[in-house]
Amino acid sequence: MKMALVHDMAEALVGDITPMDGVNKDEKNRREETTMDYFTNRLLGKVNGGITGREIMDIWHEHEDGETLESKFVRDIDKIELILQMLEYERVSNLDLGDFSWVASRIVLPEVKEWAGEVLREREEFWGGRPHAAYSAEEPPEEKSLAQKVEYYGKA
Repeated sequence: MKMALVHDMAEALVGDITPMDGVNKDEKNRREETTMDYFTNRLLGKVNGGITGREIMDIWHEHEDGETLESKFVRDIDKIELILQMLEYERVSNLDLGDFSWVASRIVLPEVKEWAGEVLREREEFWGGRPHAAYSAEEPPEEKSLAQKVEYYGKA
């Protein structure tokens, strides 16, 4: 639960940077690391003897490393949330935001993959045969766009 709350703290200041924003992964990481350092050391450095800030930074690093089951789950949930937002925005605006659909191919855990599949099936029902973009690991976006997305979301 803490990780789900902590993982987006930096985005509160730097914004939710996506591959479409033209900011490379190293710069995104630098901005977020600097922001987390500000939160955990400057703002929380003296709270509870600094323990609170260190705990938050440790949780954030665990999420960023993506090695533990908890971090994989939170990262996958973040991706499915993006897919859900995509579908909701498409319903409201009738705009094709299919560029974001590819992120479903980066989901790791089987349960979350299943949920994402349900959302994408719902999306297909919404489009009802009308032309729209839909990308997957089998049908990736064009090469440059794919390279940007792989940089952010990793290889399958």
